[in-house]
Formats: sequence, structure tokens, C-alpha cells
Amino acid sequence: MSDEPDNPWVLNVSHQLASGKRFERARIVDDPMIDNQRFLLASSLARPEDIRILGRHRAEELELPQTDFLLFDFKTLARLHFDSSDRTLGVELTEDPTEVLNACQIRDAAWHYAQPARAFAAAMARSQTIS
Repeated sequence: MSDEPDNPWVLNVSHQLASGKRFERARIVDDPMIDNQRFLLASSLARPEDIRILGRHRAEELELPQTDFLLFDFKTLARLHFDSSDRTLGVELTEDPTEVLNACQIRDAAWHYAQPARAFAAAMARSQTIS
């Protein structure tokens, strides 16, 4: 878990952030969120990275692709493949400049419209209180 002080991921990210690197994520979630998305949102609040949340409906309006990927140092694209149960099937790596640039544009659009995880969680909590 990310709230463990000696969690290897958190320690590494914290060290990398201290050295000036950026760790950012944009996550797309359903409405209502599925259990795994609620878990990831809760864990986002304790992570050192800057994590933003975008609703799937908005992502569809923006015509963002429904694929998961990671970008490393603006030069390596890792496409994540999942089965229908959301289990990871594998990762496909490429450094093809055209594909990396396309992923950067998708990331930038998602990032622009997404909310910081804390703001998203607070808005969600308010809306559940009102309902």
C-alpha cells in the first residue's frame, strides 16, 4: 500500500521527485466508479505523484482513445493490454516518434480536462452527501 513509509514505489517516486523529475497520471473513471477505480482513487490521495481524474463520459466527448498507456521520458510508449476482467495481459513498448507524439497529445488533452485527485474525491463526497 502507498501509505506504508517504506513502500518501494513511494520511496522511488519521492526520490525521483526530489531530484526534479515529474510523475503524473491521468486516470479515466466510470460513473458510477467500479470498485477498482474507487480503490485507485483512494490510494491516489496518499501517493506522491500528481494524479488527475477524468470521467469516462467527458473523455468520450473529447474523443480520447479508451486505451491505457504510460509515457517514459517523452520517448518511450508502453501500451497496456487487459482482458475483459481487467487483468493485465501484457505491455507493448515502442519508441516510434509518431506513436510517442500521438500519445503525448492524448495525455496533454486528458491532463487539461482532468481534475486533481483530491478535488475529484471532494466533489464526489459532496455529491454523495447531497443525494
